[in-house]
Amino acid sequence: MAASGATEVPPTPPPHSPVTRAERFVRLTARVLEQHRFAHHFRGAAADPVETALDAYRNEDGGYGHALEPDLRGPVSQPLHTAHALRVLDAVGRCAGQRVERICRYLTSVSTADGALPAIHPSQRGYPTAPFVTVVDDPPSDLLATGPVVGLLHRNEVWHAWLFRATDFCWQAVECLETSHPYEIEAAVAFLDAAPDRRRAEAAADRLGRLVREHRLAVLDPGDLDAYPVSPGYAPGEHHFPYDYARTPRSLARAWFTDEEMARSLDHLAAQQQEDGGWPVRWRRWAPAPALEARPLVTIEALRVLSAYGRAID
Repeated sequence: MAASGATEVPPTPPPHSPVTRAERFVRLTARVLEQHRFAHHFRGAAADPVETALDAYRNEDGGYGHALEPDLRGPVSQPLHTAHALRVLDAVGRCAGQRVERICRYLTSVSTADGALPAIHPSQRGYPTAPFVTVVDDPPSDLLATGPVVGLLHRNEVWHAWLFRATDFCWQAVECLETSHPYEIEAAVAFLDAAPDRRRAEAAADRLGRLVREHRLAVLDPGDLDAYPVSPGYAPGEHHFPYDYARTPRSLARAWFTDEEMARSLDHLAAQQQEDGGWPVRWRRWAPAPALEARPLVTIEALRVLSAYGRAID
């Protein structure tokens, strides 16, 4: 028993545990932001340093830039950077207050005519950008960009005028999907998991689950990857698995898969940790810096998914 007033020291994880191996990888390769995120999620560190590090990417317009999303370089604010910032704030329980109010003002300023977000705002033109990202002068509304943002704001009970039309757009976009691709389905799930109308969300999710299975958009048997097509425009081998859609057991997408299918996908995810302790990037790599910066992001997410499903990472 510890002496009165003494601070208990948490047990040290085994030297070869997944989280210990990943920690070395993060310390060797990650940006300051991801180092603080790792410390917060897996070492019990405070959230304040995460917020402080995130501030370095914030612009005066309330949006975020400076390659926060590694495949978009340059200083200008972009919806995808700002969505990334919201995910970070949500994960550390800080998605509220004046910071989020400023974000909503930025979202309003870059919205399309129907109140949604474009994937890429034309201000990105002239800065290095991944070749699979298209910059156009009048970009359309995009579910991939809008759905996760709307979902995060609803989950954190943020209410802002921007949300009303953006929510209507997401409902229409999700309920009209007849064909799709994995990243768009992930965005739809991010919206549905937090949409206020739960009955409507459950019905929409049930329909999307049938679409995913019918079009084989999720690898149900990792031992037979060739049986599952890769969506047009994706990198060779850029498959998606049940855990990509249902990142926690509470997700509506969890009902799309049997216990055995989910277990196989989680086994596959755990086995993907590489010798250096990090997880691989599955999408197309086009320059050294974006690939290097993305791997710690992928590594943190893999550990969070495994932990959410009760898999041992320590």
